[in-house]
Amino acid sequence: MDSDLSLEFLRVVEQAAIACARTMGQGDRHHSDQVAVEAMRAVMDTVAIDGTIVIGEGERDEAPMLYIGEKVGMVHATHITGPRPIRFDEVDIAVDPLEGTNLCATGAANAIAVLAASNKGGLLHAPDLYMEKLVVGPSSKNHVSLDAPVHENLKAIAKCLDRSVEDLVVIVLDRPRHEKLIADIRATGARIRLIGDGDLSAGISAAVVGTGVHAVMGTGGAPEGVLTAAAMRCLNGEIFARLVISKPEHEARCRAMGITDLKRVYRSADLAPGDQIIFAATGVTDGALMRGVRFFGDGTRTSSVIMQNDPHLIRFVDSIHVNESKDVKIQF
Repeated sequence: MDSDLSLEFLRVVEQAAIACARTMGQGDRHHSDQVAVEAMRAVMDTVAIDGTIVIGEGERDEAPMLYIGEKVGMVHATHITGPRPIRFDEVDIAVDPLEGTNLCATGAANAIAVLAASNKGGLLHAPDLYMEKLVVGPSSKNHVSLDAPVHENLKAIAKCLDRSVEDLVVIVLDRPRHEKLIADIRATGARIRLIGDGDLSAGISAAVVGTGVHAVMGTGGAPEGVLTAAAMRCLNGEIFARLVISKPEHEARCRAMGITDLKRVYRSADLAPGDQIIFAATGVTDGALMRGVRFFGDGTRTSSVIMQNDPHLIRFVDSIHVNESKDVKIQF
């Protein structure tokens, strides 16, 4: 997979973010998701790839989505005219055109447009179920376990960071299913940041020094787990994850997708095993790592992060998308 594709995938997430940012605060999460999907699909069709969506989004809440198995890229875009490349890279793609639909609909922080791409076979084809997750940064990744008690994991993280447990900040999705987890964390004296949505952006924060986040714990979506794993491959952090199988149909869905070890604890190299990983995200609303989309008279400003593991490179990109005008004024 050509590493130059990172800038092409940047275009994809930028345009998805701009599209749904125009709906921010309007209270219609499905519309926000739909415009993000449509923008992402349209730009993806201009990229010189033979792409397959292996992680889509929206199945649980019947939102519009780029569906699993959908073919994307210029090679499949019959409506795209003009000269075409002779060769197209085969690429597997995981997408969440709008991670944090409720965040966008209400104008809350940390909504992002995101995708991960890899050489063919480089991203786990995960079912749209829930996963138990533990996400930590580089210092702690070899000292924690998904099956260890909460107090042991937090003690280990604190020791690795040379600080007390009381200094740690753990992000947890604010859900009734996490009532015991929250109580266990509070019993250690660690601090908790409860979030309504967006455990993917939270996971990225846990792997970046200086964000003030030291771990993410709890149960969230498996598709987001694969996207988080792709980011961890680039950030040298780690995700520990296990599928939550609570119904016979869950087991059937897993087996249909080739997953036979239903109790397996996955790490980032299992969820995103590709030799070449590209991860791209653009802020829709303001967050810890990226500002949200800002509109001004003569253009739009976006804040993005692009990561890849071969070559190992992480870029924070601030872009100004200039409107066609004879008297353009650029705002900094």
